[in-house]
Amino acid sequence: MTDAAPFEVIPAIDLRGGRVVRLKQGDYARQTTYAGDPRALADRYATAGARWLHVVDLDGARSGSLDNLAVIEAIAASGALTVQAGGGVRSEDDLRQLFSAGVTRVVLGSVAIRAPGQVAGWLASYGAERLTIALDTRQADGRWTLPSAGWIEAEARSLDELAPWYAAHGARHLLCTDIARDGMLAGFNLALYRHLGEIAPALALQASGGVRSLDDIRAARAAGASAVILGRALLEGRFDLAGALAC
Repeated sequence: MTDAAPFEVIPAIDLRGGRVVRLKQGDYARQTTYAGDPRALADRYATAGARWLHVVDLDGARSGSLDNLAVIEAIAASGALTVQAGGGVRSEDDLRQLFSAGVTRVVLGSVAIRAPGQVAGWLASYGAERLTIALDTRQADGRWTLPSAGWIEAEARSLDELAPWYAAHGARHLLCTDIARDGMLAGFNLALYRHLGEIAPALALQASGGVRSLDDIRAARAAGASAVILGRALLEGRFDLAGALAC
């Protein structure tokens, strides 16, 4: 992976019904809801020294609409953090709404899997720095599959097909979660990220899913990641954000 940009430690806020939640392995029936206002949580992350914030509209990811747009806009309005957000983006109008809400970089998941040609057009129109391609993956039958719509619908395309394709079509930022590890505090899948470094070395990789310790962050960086996304470990106090940023 490239060394052109600094390594980023990015706290995450997952939203469902306007509240901060975490799912285990993407399962909407295995939800933990955390107390407090998502805007206040974002402010705490900014005070701790974060530069970026990753926000996921879990309702939108499943419904295909921007269900938590008002909350995302309120978080971005403070100006304390640079916001990367996604979940429910299916059209260029959705993209524009998020940009208008103050989001700096929009995360494209289901649409990036289902309509890569359309997304390539958006990369050309808006620039690679405004978009993150999310190829969250689950291993099945010896291949890295790409479930969509909140990880509940099967798709034919594979990670090994689309990651190099996006690298060749102008993408810069790739977010990849091993779904089996998401929310499980089992550590990053380093073999997966080394594999991505081999098949799509031009992409700046954001590692996500399973971080449990500062050593996991260091290991992801050594495996070639350009950034790590931190969710449950921060919410449950496994380590503090200041310590993570020092990595």
